[in-house]
Amino acid sequence: MFFFSDDNSEVTFSPGSLEHAYLAILDNNLISAKEIFCSLNSPRARWGKALVDILTGYIEKYPSYFEIRNFLEIDLEFLLKNEKIDYVEQFLGAAEILADINNETYKYIARVMYENKLYKAAKEYMDKSKKLFYNDPELHFMYTKYYINFNEYENARYHIDECLRILPDYYPAKILKNQIQAQLM
Repeated sequence: MFFFSDDNSEVTFSPGSLEHAYLAILDNNLISAKEIFCSLNSPRARWGKALVDILTGYIEKYPSYFEIRNFLEIDLEFLLKNEKIDYVEQFLGAAEILADINNETYKYIARVMYENKLYKAAKEYMDKSKKLFYNDPELHFMYTKYYINFNEYENARYHIDECLRILPDYYPAKILKNQIQAQLM
């Protein structure tokens, strides 16, 4: 499977493009990927260079807050879906550095892990995120979904209440709270 599609019959890439760089990552050719990213001038290419540095274990230039916010989840998902487990492990090894730049890093990682049904890892990264920034309504919303998934409705209720304490008008949380209350009756 290339990227996120099972049908690769019509896949074409321009040499020297972002797509070409990501193909090089999948082909374990990090040197070529870095050269391509360095030849391009865009936020995505700057992030791509940092990504390759992370995957090789030596970061020359750290990604920005916004690069992490905009691209971390996409690329972690990309690596997981393409079964690049060694790269995923290397990426996760840099999470603490990335969290120093963007304190939502652990939450982003948790969301990717949760969506890929890696629940133990999702919980681990939610817990790390909670230590950095407890009053994040989105984090408590994620915890709520996590606990609902395991039918732990008391824990789910606690976290949805925390979410709504922080952001009382968060409409999706209000809906989810009603669903939890229905389960507890």
